[in-house]
Amino acid sequence: MKSRSDEPRMNEQIRVDQVRRVGADGERVGVVSTNQAQDMAREAGMDLVEVSPDAAPPVCKILDYGIYKYQ
Repeated sequence: MKSRSDEPRMNEQIRVDQVRRVGADGERVGVVSTNQAQDMAREAGMDLVEVSPDAAPPVCKILDYGIYKYQ
């Protein structure tokens, strides 16, 4: 079982100014402000999840984290 620290940062836990956003269907959107990416995720009823935190800027994907975690 994963510990809490092993889970990716999500939504408001992401504290950088910009992220490279990947859409729910895998399309590459590009670099956007973190606030804009969080708004897009909220509008879609999904989560903004940091999938590559070491990239510059970090790569985030919009997805339903509950379903992702279950799979």
